Amino acid sequence: MNRIDRLMGIVTFLQSRKYCMAEKIADKFDISVRTVYRDIKALSEIGIPVNFEISKGYFIPKDYFLPPLSFTPEEANALIILSTLADKFSDNSIVHHTNNALDKIKAVLRYSDTEKAEELSSNIKIYVPEKEKKQTSWLIAIQKAIVNKTVLRIEYTDNKAELSKREIEPVGLIFYTYQWHLYAWCRKKKGYRDFKVDMISSLADTEMAHSKKVHLKVEDYLKSFK
Repeated sequence: MNRIDRLMGIVTFLQSRKYCMAEKIADKFDISVRTVYRDIKALSEIGIPVNFEISKGYFIPKDYFLPPLSFTPEEANALIILSTLADKFSDNSIVHHTNNALDKIKAVLRYSDTEKAEELSSNIKIYVPEKEKKQTSWLIAIQKAIVNKTVLRIEYTDNKAELSKREIEPVGLIFYTYQWHLYAWCRKKKGYRDFKVDMISSLADTEMAHSKKVHLKVEDYLKSFK
């Protein structure tokens, strides 16, 4: 990796997190801490506001944006793979946004690379024999509720084919058995439940805050699978 690519990589790396120590940047780009200091100085000299907070590390203010002006063909091809996976293993809401993002990526590629990306996209298919997937559109709304910690009101059909209305506090999404599961605190049952996203027939964000301040983390819930 040449220095210009590394500098832009450091900017992207810093923008993807709140704080980052020099040692972590050094490990990420396989360089010395001394080189990190030189690179940070170089970024500051060209006007990129890299700040430092004691005991936390380097950070770029959240109101600073560096437009992603270019992608390498390899980066574009990697994202094409991800978009194909999204088409198979997500729902309509995710596919819509993934396709929009892919169009933006193709727009900043050179014409010759765009042609190659189009050809690659048409020649990558994923075949997973399974029952026909229900065309739901809940994943984007669920993701938003998880981030904002708001209550969802859903209508849900359980494994006994019984329909019920629930108010739930979404905690996380888990993909297993070829489908998405919503891990959430159910206010009706007063406990954590695993809801198959495909079995949700209606969903609305109430914008009410969670009643529980701290929820059992997804990784701790997954330990019960073992």
